[in-house]
Amino acid sequence: MVFLFFCTFARVNGKCEMVLNYIWIGFFLVAFVIATIQLCMGNTEVFPAIIDATFASSKTAFEISLGLTGTLALWMGVMKIGEKGGLVNALARALNPLFKRLFPEIPEGHPVFGHIFMNLGANMLGLDNAATPLGLKAMEGMQELNKEKDRATNAMIMFLVLNTSGLTIIPVSILVYRAQLGAAQPTDVFIPILIATTIATMAGIIITSLYQRINLLNRAIMGTMLGLCLLVSGMVWVSTQLGKDQLSLYSTTIANVLLFGVIVAFILAGVRKRVNVYEAFIEGAKGGFETAVRIIPYLVAILVAIGVFRASGAMDVIIDGIERGFRLLGVNADFVPALPTALMKPLSGSGARGMMVDAMTTYGADSFVGRLSCIFQGATDTTFYILAVYFGSVGVRNTRHAVAAGLLTDLVGVIAAIGVAYLFFY
Repeated sequence: MVFLFFCTFARVNGKCEMVLNYIWIGFFLVAFVIATIQLCMGNTEVFPAIIDATFASSKTAFEISLGLTGTLALWMGVMKIGEKGGLVNALARALNPLFKRLFPEIPEGHPVFGHIFMNLGANMLGLDNAATPLGLKAMEGMQELNKEKDRATNAMIMFLVLNTSGLTIIPVSILVYRAQLGAAQPTDVFIPILIATTIATMAGIIITSLYQRINLLNRAIMGTMLGLCLLVSGMVWVSTQLGKDQLSLYSTTIANVLLFGVIVAFILAGVRKRVNVYEAFIEGAKGGFETAVRIIPYLVAILVAIGVFRASGAMDVIIDGIERGFRLLGVNADFVPALPTALMKPLSGSGARGMMVDAMTTYGADSFVGRLSCIFQGATDTTFYILAVYFGSVGVRNTRHAVAAGLLTDLVGVIAAIGVAYLFFY
């Protein structure tokens, strides 16, 4: 993993402080070298393709930010009602025993714990549109406690790694894609995804705790990990009792009921506290618009770099090299055609989704490669997108060990996905 090399060895003052800068430069330099080689070999279309990718990626970055504006305004408005209604503080108090261990920098009972919980809960339900604004609200709260405004705190990094580990209990979108592409049993990847994403999340907690010297051997953290394992086991058992149509229906219905239930609960809490709910919503929604505008340059930077890297053919070169390497070692390399999804996932969610669909279209939805690409898609989340948006929203430039911890978590998720796929489908 080229990016893992950068993140591990590119250090300033003994810490992985400028990794995102080095990786961003690396995207362009590697793309230029690969494209130049292709040009010398007679491919005159590669540089026009790269330039087209810069314009297309810039447009995509703006459209993503514009599309987020309404959602950000909605959920930041709802969260403001929750703050004034006291529910966010109540969540913070309930989660204090666990979060004070994982986020020791944040004062006990601080409202930001409630925002963190809401973000992680939305992620577990597969509600990406709700998770992003909730996560940005959590970042704002942590930035208020940050004494060095351009430097990531340990709490921020732990929070982002929990996001990049991508724990998703209900991977509805993946199941829908499989059904659309003709899979005989679209839900047959449900259990493997649960296993892979749970392993990745636990690895993310352990890796980040080692960086930050957090003691994991305490009742709160160990109890939570055990509870998480039991929850996932229960979900796995329920999934085996339901047919594919029932599972998809129940998953979607439960997720949406919970989401709307949160909105109603926050409004009722505001009414109970005699808060002017409408004005509180407007106050919070204004911050959503400001945040959407603020993240545009960060999105343009990362998405253009990714677009250039893809258009140059560098991704294809990496995949071909990996496959030849495994073949030479005598290792079964049947998983390699699915790797584009895994390698693209830390960079771009839509790009990885496209790779997953391409794998199922090319090899078949029920092929080993098609199923493995789905497990890759559900095992982790878009590390660089999350880092760019979340850190960009609060103006943090020094990311410290966030990239290293995030990519190591991704690597564990990829390995877990491969192992689970061989166990279930090979």
